[in-house]
Amino acid sequence: LLVWNQLQKDLEEVKELLAKATRKRVRDVLLAEKHKLEMEIKNQPPPKPKDAAEEEKSSLGGYTVKINNYGWDQSDKFVKIYISLNGVQKLPAENVQVNFTERSFDLLVKNLNGKNYTMTFNNLLKPISVEGSSRKIKTDTVLVMCKKKREEKWDCLTQVEKESKEKEKAAYDTADPSEGLMNILKKMYAEGDDEMKRTINKAWVESREKQYKGDIPMDI
Repeated sequence: LLVWNQLQKDLEEVKELLAKATRKRVRDVLLAEKHKLEMEIKNQPPPKPKDAAEEEKSSLGGYTVKINNYGWDQSDKFVKIYISLNGVQKLPAENVQVNFTERSFDLLVKNLNGKNYTMTFNNLLKPISVEGSSRKIKTDTVLVMCKKKREEKWDCLTQVEKESKEKEKAAYDTADPSEGLMNILKKMYAEGDDEMKRTINKAWVESREKQYKGDIPMDI
């Protein structure tokens, strides 16, 4: 880019000198230099215009934060995603952008307190209407409205969540009911606090004691 600009400036100056030159020998030298510069410029690739993505990136000041926390709700016609962002209502409307596809959307909030915020949802559980979807800016909240293509209940937001729930259900839904119960207890123990773990341990010990007493023959 720098070389190309320098060559352009040299060529402009040679053209100015040519316009003033009257001596044939001087004009011949300048014409030769002009031709040489034009060939160099032709062989030098011109600066490429920034594409839209680069311009968007360069316009983002500060640094970008990925949003992970949200709440969601639904009506017959819409799936509603609530994203809390303090002071978002003070931004110009064009700083809050949402791009929709039939099975995804991504949110970009630019220059909120010196930061940019992004959130992406891919593989939505069911198709949405791009034209019917929108976003609303409320006090400290961005509301993303995904218009359902069909008026039906969504059990979750994404296909990944659905698969995760199905795997979890399959782990507990075993042929042996006691094994299914044991899986639930293990999960509760792993995710529980100290009080929960003490309660489960106590129940386990008492269960084993009862089982042991029941196994002792009565004639001993």
